[in-house]
Amino acid sequence: MNDSHAIIESRRFDTRPVPLGRPIGWLIEGWRDFLRCPLPGLMHGAAVALFGVLLCWRIPDQFWLLNGAFTGFLLVAPVVATGLYAISRALERGQRADFATALRAWKPRDRRLVVFGLLLALAGTGWVMTSAALIWKFAPAPVSTPQDFLRVVVLAEQGWLFEAWLALGGLLAAPVFASSVVAIPMLLDREISVWGAVLTSWRVVMENPAPLALWGVAIAGFTLFGMATGLIGMLVVVPLLGHASWHAYRDLVRAH
Repeated sequence: MNDSHAIIESRRFDTRPVPLGRPIGWLIEGWRDFLRCPLPGLMHGAAVALFGVLLCWRIPDQFWLLNGAFTGFLLVAPVVATGLYAISRALERGQRADFATALRAWKPRDRRLVVFGLLLALAGTGWVMTSAALIWKFAPAPVSTPQDFLRVVVLAEQGWLFEAWLALGGLLAAPVFASSVVAIPMLLDREISVWGAVLTSWRVVMENPAPLALWGVAIAGFTLFGMATGLIGMLVVVPLLGHASWHAYRDLVRAH
């Protein structure tokens, strides 16, 4: 698939401008979908929470690595929510929506979702390694616990480590977010190549920079809340954001 073909594919779809506060509407619509079909969402949230618990259990005394793994999860989360997009699509169409609907989304007719998932996993792995190397190499004291990270990195009186960590994270997260914000729901819903979906996602972001910046902040904020509750909050945060992301896609992209 060459670049010119991907551009032609992307131009088959119009992007819509939305008002700044529209992400609030996506969250409301996502919450409604979750209440209408709660079991698949709860199971997705439980799977994410279990992943976090296993991660903490495996590397409990290496928070410098654990922190990168948690934040890197944000990069691959859109793939995790694929089944929730299918649930929201079924509800939108008035079709039956249950856990089988979510499972069928993981059996695509082609490998586009797999390819995109691998690309996001590669980006997430890159951030985990970068984050771990930065903190391990430049932290003035060992960082083994969340308290250590707060004291040695975040609240350090001197140095630039936390600022550099945030800057590097943003540098990686911004293009990944721009590439995936509507791409995976689009791959589920439309006949389009991976690169065509990515280009469409970038067009959406360029047309709506402020609303999608707010949407990115909301995703990060809800995810931090889920982590701060000992991962219990992920039971609700994951389905809320997954369903809301479907409504974001439906709001921002339309075919000619």
